Amino acid sequence: MRKYSKSSNGKLEWEEAKDIALRIKKISRAVEMEWIDVSRIYCYRSKNSKSRAYARIWGFNRIWQLALKQPPAYIIEVLSEKYDKLSERKKDEILIHELAHIPKNFSGALIPHTRKGKGSFHDKLKKMIYVYYNSRK
Repeated sequence: MRKYSKSSNGKLEWEEAKDIALRIKKISRAVEMEWIDVSRIYCYRSKNSKSRAYARIWGFNRIWQLALKQPPAYIIEVLSEKYDKLSERKKDEILIHELAHIPKNFSGALIPHTRKGKGSFHDKLKKMIYVYYNSRK
């Protein structure tokens, strides 16, 4: 994997992250996320982001799908300055978190954090993490 040197201009930069794509495939299989089409998830590593996040997911909204005549897709971006320093376990948990934002209809939309009650995002996330670590034993 290419290491970054400090950019003199500090502009946000992206590069394709094939290592993240492989990790996404492994995780989606282990957690049995049959609704996820891994061929339609694109992974990038960014640098020089001012965000406090470790990773982000970007959905391909319906209006863009119609205008560009493309099927639903998602982009998972990891912010290299923060994500790359983490333990392997924490990296997996962050990617599981991003995948949990993808709805079961794989529409290009995103599930927010704010759902309450039985369908709580955080409850769903905890269950996915539990299944992932127990599938590896």
